[in-house]
Amino acid sequence: MTSEPTTPDDSYLRALTESTAAAVAAAEPLTSPHAGADAETAQQVSATVDECAAALVALSRDLHAHPEEGFAEHRSVNALAELLRAHGQQAEVGIGGLDTALVAGTPDNGGPHVGILAEYDALPGIGHGCGHNIICTTAAGGFLGAAAVAERLGGRVSLIGTPAEEGGGGKETLARAGVFDDVDVVLMLHPFSHDVAMHPFLGRRQLEMVFHGVGAHAAAQPFMGRNALDAAVAAYQGVAALRQQLPSSDRVHGVFTDGGARPNVIPERAALLFYVRSAHPDTLRDLAERMTRIAEGAAAMHGCGVELTWDGLPAYLPIRFNTALAARWAESQAARGRTALPPGIVPEFLTGSTDLGNLSYRMPAMHPMIKVSADTVALHTKEFAAAAGSADGDLAVVDGAMGIGRTAADYLADAELRVAVHAEFEAAGGAIDVPSFFSAGSQ
Repeated sequence: MTSEPTTPDDSYLRALTESTAAAVAAAEPLTSPHAGADAETAQQVSATVDECAAALVALSRDLHAHPEEGFAEHRSVNALAELLRAHGQQAEVGIGGLDTALVAGTPDNGGPHVGILAEYDALPGIGHGCGHNIICTTAAGGFLGAAAVAERLGGRVSLIGTPAEEGGGGKETLARAGVFDDVDVVLMLHPFSHDVAMHPFLGRRQLEMVFHGVGAHAAAQPFMGRNALDAAVAAYQGVAALRQQLPSSDRVHGVFTDGGARPNVIPERAALLFYVRSAHPDTLRDLAERMTRIAEGAAAMHGCGVELTWDGLPAYLPIRFNTALAARWAESQAARGRTALPPGIVPEFLTGSTDLGNLSYRMPAMHPMIKVSADTVALHTKEFAAAAGSADGDLAVVDGAMGIGRTAADYLADAELRVAVHAEFEAAGGAIDVPSFFSAGSQ
């Protein structure tokens, strides 16, 4: 018997790669029926980004070399603030109750207000395996480009640094503190294995199940115990059985965090931690209810109690698309030689979750994907971290900054585009009360 695990068969991945490549080759990019900003304005945005391109790439490389985890991004946010100040923009670090949040912006002139979002937290062990060094610097460059034309267009643009996307929910914390109250739309991007104008991200909740039993000597008096580990195992198996009935877009994955201390003592405590994901807010709420029933049933089977803790950190809603904004992004990328694919070309299960989803149910939002890696490289891997610090990552910094800056200018310049953006948002259900969508401490 070998001590090594078997190597996963990659035949499905290879078939998926081939079919995706064929779909990409045949795909038509999104196009916009709206004019956006005029050529002179677009050129001014591009020229401003060109002027700071070397500094943006240098900051991206610097962040990549010095990764910091969520809520501890002190060096990163200060480096971002220094870049902004060097290019004539004042930046305030420490807003909305978060030490590593940041805001910079053009004067409030009463016009439409675009918020451009920067992330800069990294992952433990693999650094910028989600490419937040690129998210940060494209946001900074896009902000500087749009800031150069905002006053002339009668609008306003802000850069908002949002800590701890990787599980901490910084955007939700800032939203509850009122940071986004006067923002009309939010723009950002995410590095990826393909250029995609709109790609789904799943809503995500966290659930801790703690089972409470009665300890006993496992050999002498097992009949006097109530085994919390048995209840936890039953819950884990119940979740495994649930997966057969889930929609293909749903995901549930968990780990044991406590299973007892010694084999000869019946565990009086056992615990599990789950991530629960779904593509729609309502289906995420339904999935949470089913998880609750599994936990309660497992506890009852084994004579145990169970304590459920939902969302020790803020829940993440799925992203709500805004096609009108995404189409302007696609136009900007066509000018850079990139084809921003429409939804459904790249498999939609190649995804994760983001707290940008929470903002997308408060206001229109844009969250396209920009290619930095080979097609088969997944997010949250060492290979993707390497891509985020590569020459392709550097190119994405400049192309992405151009795209964000030009999309912001399009929104400020084109009244018909603004009407279309907000009409689409309202048609999709409009703003919801995000904090109360999931009752505190329950489903």
